[in-house]
Amino acid sequence: MRISIDHDVCIGAGQCALTAPGVFTQDDDGFGALVPGREDGGGDPLVREAARGCPVRAIEVAD
Repeated sequence: MRISIDHDVCIGAGQCALTAPGVFTQDDDGFGALVPGREDGGGDPLVREAARGCPVRAIEVAD
């Protein structure tokens, strides 16, 4: 699995970090970021739910 966040689209809603905190976090400016070392999702079943929950669809998950 490969996860990417479009930082030009992200508005910092934080839904990703709330849904899958083991994979997503927020950077110093409050925008979505991946937890270091978890760029592949680490098998977390909530990654796709976090992507679906993003209000601006800034998260892409590819297999």
